Amino acid sequence: MALKLMYITNKPEVALIAEAAGVDWIFIDLETIGKSLRQGHLDTVQSNHNINDIRKIRKILTHAKLLVRINPIHKESKVEIEQVIQAGADIVMLPYFKTVEEVEHFTSLIKRQVKSCILCETPEAVENIDSILEVPGIDYVHIGLNDLHLGYGMTFMFELLANGTVEYLANKIRRKNIPFGFGGIARLGQGTLPAEKVIAEHYRLGSEMAILSRSFCHYEVIEDLREVKNIFQTGINEIRKYEQFLEEQQCDWFFENQHQVKKLIDKITTTKTSSTLHFK
Repeated sequence: MALKLMYITNKPEVALIAEAAGVDWIFIDLETIGKSLRQGHLDTVQSNHNINDIRKIRKILTHAKLLVRINPIHKESKVEIEQVIQAGADIVMLPYFKTVEEVEHFTSLIKRQVKSCILCETPEAVENIDSILEVPGIDYVHIGLNDLHLGYGMTFMFELLANGTVEYLANKIRRKNIPFGFGGIARLGQGTLPAEKVIAEHYRLGSEMAILSRSFCHYEVIEDLREVKNIFQTGINEIRKYEQFLEEQQCDWFFENQHQVKKLIDKITTTKTSSTLHFK
């Protein structure tokens, strides 16, 4: 099993580089409603993508799928979804839902014209996950660690990996035979929690999808496309080689990695908490 890798960009030249390097899904992000209010204080991606970006990227992709994140359910959702599908999305992602009814409304608007992906990123969605997973027409689930950790009042998004929340959701989703993923990953050896530790947790939990984070390739600050190309080719090749290594490991190895992950996360959160208290 190789993880489906996603990358967020509305730049055709970057999308082509990512696709050629092995990115499986190019990710257009239309979500604006409520996002800046929730995440404005964090160093997270605040995209300014639009419908025209879907058309531009659709024209150039040859084999990568085009994933589009829409806004949470609102009064214009029907129009937005129709426009996104017409523009060429292969997969439509619903963010920040809390209720079964929102997911039902979303899948009823998709009408199986394209694939659907729900982004589980609120405590309410976690609480209602059993009923939500009964909704027909859900093709993929992604567990969004940024908003979810904020919803629980945590200081570090991977605390959800350490406290069992991701595993709790993974077990329920896997029982429904729905492909799922969680969070984002940096290049091997990088990230506050090293990417190789996170990828091993994807394998232990049966996750099939991951977003390449902005730290994997922050193309907005790199002017030379040759450098962008090198980062993608090298970085994805390293991930794929590491996945081959993971395929050969036994259960004990993954449980030891899980133990190390918990220790690292505890150390990171302790440091973050101390820093917060120091600056108050």
